[in-house]
Amino acid sequence: MDTEKVEKARNGNVDEIGNLLMENMKSMYRVAFSILKTEEEISDAISNTTVIVFEKIHTLKNAEFFKTWLIRILINECNKIHRQNKKIIYLENYNQTDLVYNDKYDDLGVRQAIKKLDEDLKTMVILYYFEDFNIKEISEIQKLPEGTVKSRLSRARKKLESIFLDENIRKEDLNLSLIHI
Repeated sequence: MDTEKVEKARNGNVDEIGNLLMENMKSMYRVAFSILKTEEEISDAISNTTVIVFEKIHTLKNAEFFKTWLIRILINECNKIHRQNKKIIYLENYNQTDLVYNDKYDDLGVRQAIKKLDEDLKTMVILYYFEDFNIKEISEIQKLPEGTVKSRLSRARKKLESIFLDENIRKEDLNLSLIHI
């Protein structure tokens, strides 16, 4: 993360705040997608996060941790929306493969496998493997001990392995060294 850009944003440069948000939009989408069910919810979470960032950027203490701070706000907003919509039953069948952002994992069924994980495991996988946060950063974002993060990642890998094996997808075919299945 370019700390100079973050410093300008902290000092009230609106253009720089917008630039930082755009640079992190793909990461924000992936994290929101891992927690929420519909494009509308994802859009709401990202919009709410954007407003909060504009209002609270001056409270960021360390420019190095902008992305961690941003993702933490996003996760809190996603969890708020998820709690509010928990009791809603969706009658429409949304095609969850119509993603705004496509990446090399879409064709491999990884995204569908990740969607089958429990919410706590799904978030860990997205933050660690797709967003490249380390254990300590995830621990701070999720307000969990590092050991809990490690155990959830381990459980997620085992669960993904069983999902892939259930779907008769050979590990060699996946060519996903990052998941270490």
